[in-house]
Amino acid sequence: MSPLIHVVEDDRDHRLALCDLIEAAGYRAEGFAEGRAALAAATRPDLVLTDLRMPGMDGQALLQAVRARDPDCPVIIISGHGELTQAVQAMRAGAEDFLEKPYDGMHLLTVIERGLRTRATRDELGRLQDRIARRDEGGLLGQSAAITALRARIAALAPTELDLVVTGETGTGKELIARALHRASARAAGPFVAVNCAALPESLFEIEIFGHVAGAFPGAQDKPGKLEAASGGTLMLDEVEAMPEAIQPKLLRALQERMVERLGENQLRPLDLRIIATSKTDLRPRTLDGSFRADLFYRLAGAEITVEPLRALGEDIVLLFSHYAGLAAARYGREMPVVDYGLKQRLLRRPWPGNVRELKALAERFTLGLDIPEGTDRPLAAPESLADRVAAFEAREIRLALEHCRGNTERAAKALGMARRTLNDKISRYGIRV
Repeated sequence: MSPLIHVVEDDRDHRLALCDLIEAAGYRAEGFAEGRAALAAATRPDLVLTDLRMPGMDGQALLQAVRARDPDCPVIIISGHGELTQAVQAMRAGAEDFLEKPYDGMHLLTVIERGLRTRATRDELGRLQDRIARRDEGGLLGQSAAITALRARIAALAPTELDLVVTGETGTGKELIARALHRASARAAGPFVAVNCAALPESLFEIEIFGHVAGAFPGAQDKPGKLEAASGGTLMLDEVEAMPEAIQPKLLRALQERMVERLGENQLRPLDLRIIATSKTDLRPRTLDGSFRADLFYRLAGAEITVEPLRALGEDIVLLFSHYAGLAAARYGREMPVVDYGLKQRLLRRPWPGNVRELKALAERFTLGLDIPEGTDRPLAAPESLADRVAAFEAREIRLALEHCRGNTERAAKALGMARRTLNDKISRYGIRV
């Protein structure tokens, strides 16, 4: 169905003429003599065209009401001579465009077409963002500020065609993010091709990336490279910082021209792909020391995503541990282990140098009873003196009380029959983390 345009104009002849012009251009048009009638209409427009100065509700007030109801609905203002200041104010308030009387009819249709294209783009972006919000984000679990910001970043960048650089420590899930970007993009139906730049021998790098034709070297047959294989979809260059320096200028040219030349031929083949490069280190310092070409970096980094390490995710660490422990329990037919208060505190204190990869492995071992996260109660060598034994017993009882009271020192002090200040002193003396 063609877009519907509401025409709000108190001059009857002008209103009818505008509706006729709009309908002749293939759109649907509904005319209203004043703003309140347009707002009360049963139909919702795809665009509103309104005069600025009208009795009752003027164009400014109508603009505000329309944007409050539908922020994505374009509003085009028609202003009379001497109303330029008010028209500029309307633009600042969110009007899509304004035309000053007298105006050219063809120019008006051009402005309407542009406004409808803007609306269509906003609607598509909203659909893609909703699709991301309804999904698991490809495993991006968590409610921390860092994960929430990461989801928003993916939602904003996925619908675009920008090449991206995703930077983060080893094990932070950079490939997971690349796949989430691909699935939420217009290229989701196309291939997702991953190349590990660190694992590919330098002698084979050019062949694997650019491909070759029959006869290029003894025994060679026609074979497309990874660039061609990813055409129509996304190519992920994992650990791009390890790419051989000799390959970087060749890749740069292919990305600039979106054309590839296979080894052994002079024919250029078109490419239609998006590049997502991942790196465990910041590439900017490498551009300064010459180990990574600056022009290639800026070609790849149409936009950037920085992934926070696991240790910065706070309570999401416990959520992720429970998630992976539950998956392991289901996979191996085990009962879901209890993640108690004490274990939670130890998980939060762990430095996690291996990030999510380390956490996932630990959760699986814990579920199978093969490992206990560092700091859990385990057999200790017997204390050498009675005082040491008493202190160890007291510290253990305090930990148990705190665990039972979920870290509430006031409740724990009552349970132990001591003053809260005394408990806090002992917590400090024994180095107990609350």
